[in-house]
Amino acid sequence: MSKTFETVIGLEVHVELATKTKIFCGCSTEFGGAPNTHTCPVCTGMPGSLPVLNKGVVEKAIAVGLATNCTITQNCKFDRKNYFYPDNPQNYQISQLYYPICRDGKIEIEVDGNKKFVRIHEIHMEEDAGKLVHDPFTDSSLVDFNRSGVPLIEIVSEPDMRSAEEVIAYLEKLRLIIQYLGASDCKLNEGSMRADVNLSVREVGSETFGTRTEMKNLNSFKAIARAIENEKERQIDLIESGEKVIQETRRWDDTKEYSYPMRSKEDAQDYRYFPDPDLVPIIISDEWLEQIRANQPELRDEKRIRYKEEYDIPDYDIDILTNSKKLADIFEEAISLGAAPKKVSNWLMVETMRLMKEHEMDPEDLKFSAKNLAKLIELVESKAINGTVAKEVFEKIFTDDIEPAEYVEANGLKTVNDEGALTKTIQEIVDANPKSVEDYKSGKEKAIGFLVGQTMKAMKGKADPGEVNRILKEILSK
Repeated sequence: MSKTFETVIGLEVHVELATKTKIFCGCSTEFGGAPNTHTCPVCTGMPGSLPVLNKGVVEKAIAVGLATNCTITQNCKFDRKNYFYPDNPQNYQISQLYYPICRDGKIEIEVDGNKKFVRIHEIHMEEDAGKLVHDPFTDSSLVDFNRSGVPLIEIVSEPDMRSAEEVIAYLEKLRLIIQYLGASDCKLNEGSMRADVNLSVREVGSETFGTRTEMKNLNSFKAIARAIENEKERQIDLIESGEKVIQETRRWDDTKEYSYPMRSKEDAQDYRYFPDPDLVPIIISDEWLEQIRANQPELRDEKRIRYKEEYDIPDYDIDILTNSKKLADIFEEAISLGAAPKKVSNWLMVETMRLMKEHEMDPEDLKFSAKNLAKLIELVESKAINGTVAKEVFEKIFTDDIEPAEYVEANGLKTVNDEGALTKTIQEIVDANPKSVEDYKSGKEKAIGFLVGQTMKAMKGKADPGEVNRILKEILSK
């Protein structure tokens, strides 16, 4: 009888914090920039330079800890993790081993209607390393220290996940919490959120963990899901063929959908940690902690409950809107400016989603203002423009955030409300299409649709379809 296996997964998630300056110096954390332009003696590890802790990093780390139900270590400190690597300028990384800032947290995830908690072992603060850039022409590697010293938190989970679906649910929940807090943009494609997957397999029912491997180089949720499935199958194949799983770090190649070993972890590397002598301990007072707690924003789970109570919109809309802080912010601001919740929701759910797909954008990249969306809705409600024109105007709002009333005026898009002119045009259409008139009078209701279409075409789309319908029926009934 063949054995049944289960996967045991824990994650180490690195998140770059959205501070303007680095963790121990005043250099910019902005993504991009010419190589080695966001640098100074501190973040390039020059002898004699001294680190000074950025208070904003501590506050963001505490905020994430509170939102993930952690206990905050009110007396914590930094340690040196010693290792040599070309992109590590000091030959050590300033991190936290003995007293991480947050411990023993948990977040609830839901997969296929089943809820469970994933425990968080710890969250610690540390500095990022630089980046190696390989030059194929000279066959050499160059170092860019722009990223060196960018503040990170590392969120270490317990091995509580059992499938790729649970891992993705955990990462999505974590990303939303961090984005809602404004602690990071969590863009996997820019490396501001990175996940290493620790995975082992064991027979179902066994209490003993199998030998785990660590998977690196995972820069999208799809890549993470594929890597997990691949590594699970690889380990099961090894066990079933009588071979041993080796504890090692593996690198995932998403193009080939294959992982290969980077380094063995048979003997854990001795990083010779010791307390950093250049940095004083961090004392987090009760007052400071309460101040950060009081400033915590409304997170997604609370927002969903409130939307259900306050706004008469479907659960599906609520799920989509709250799945992005940016969409939720636009939605709430447009309502505060007087737009009806369902109208705002419709524009965000239909036209915004369509244009985002066309432009291959994430909600966080949206540039248009809630103010101009609210004004557009008002123009439609007051029948100053019709639905077709509104879609055209919204495309300009989406790309250039134009003021809708000014754009409508400048481009002559206002609905023609002159009943006399409209009646004259409709009469001309009726006279020119006797066959459609005859069809309508003989009971073919759809024939009126053709006449409406011809009228809208003649009016260059600047008529109210409801008004066109009314006048048409009046003329046809004579």
